[in-house]
Amino acid sequence: MKWTAAQVPDLSGRTVVVTGANSGLGLATTRTLAQYGARVVMAVRSLNRGHEAAARIHDEHPRARLEVRDLDLADLESVRGFATALHVDGVSVDVLINNAGVMAPPHLLSPQGFESQFAAGHLGHFALTGLLLETLSASRDPRVVTVSSMMHRGGRIHFDDLNGTRHYAPREYYQQAKFAQTVFALELHRRLGAAGSQVRSLLAHPGYTATNLATTGPRGLPRLAGRIGNRLLAQNVTMGVLPQLYASTAPDARSGQFYGPDGLREMRGYPTLVKPDPAAEDPTAAQRLWELSENLTGIRYNLSAPA
Repeated sequence: MKWTAAQVPDLSGRTVVVTGANSGLGLATTRTLAQYGARVVMAVRSLNRGHEAAARIHDEHPRARLEVRDLDLADLESVRGFATALHVDGVSVDVLINNAGVMAPPHLLSPQGFESQFAAGHLGHFALTGLLLETLSASRDPRVVTVSSMMHRGGRIHFDDLNGTRHYAPREYYQQAKFAQTVFALELHRRLGAAGSQVRSLLAHPGYTATNLATTGPRGLPRLAGRIGNRLLAQNVTMGVLPQLYASTAPDARSGQFYGPDGLREMRGYPTLVKPDPAAEDPTAAQRLWELSENLTGIRYNLSAPA
């Protein structure tokens, strides 16, 4: 049986944080979660666009429980402020969906001086997850779902040129960010398991899905190629969002697993279990990336094995 959004269980009483919730996969995720009763915190870089997106969902689902909050994942100060505000307001988080990202822009640096794709895609989510881990650990069936990409395959961490100061290729550094997210989610699963935590760390990717990611970040010919590909080759967002919805809600979705489309080359189709690039499962590389991420963000995860 092919899993669809119609199989999402009742989510009443659950609170989900979705990064990049105002467009594309994030918006589709938010719409479905709200439809099935979840309270969704829409973490967005533009409050105006976030409120516009929330209004569209309310038009379709008047009972939707939505909160729009400001979050720029490329800015670690914004990440800290977002997490602090949730704690101060007493928001208990059951699921964190690390969805937001940017794709193949010109060479840009974050406020802290990190390459923008790595900053927003990996470092921001690493920091956010660490800052929300305590509230996640106290909730019922807590999950962290990290949205990767087919393009993590063949990626690597440029430890000797992390920010692309010597050589920058937009696609190559997009792969770095997605590879880092994959390594992070798998290492988080290992560390949570060693600590006896009930928090699940899961991965998902949407295959080739028509979103604005491929048409807003790239410039020139890559942007044109993205528009053509979206029109001729990509599946629609309603299908592309299914793997992350499955990872976020399905009772049998297990920690450490990676979900993607079941079609040819994982480009389209219904959710199924897929395999990461073998290099992303290397525990030595994961340890190195984890320590680097802690040093760059200043975030230390509070994980300890049970007595």
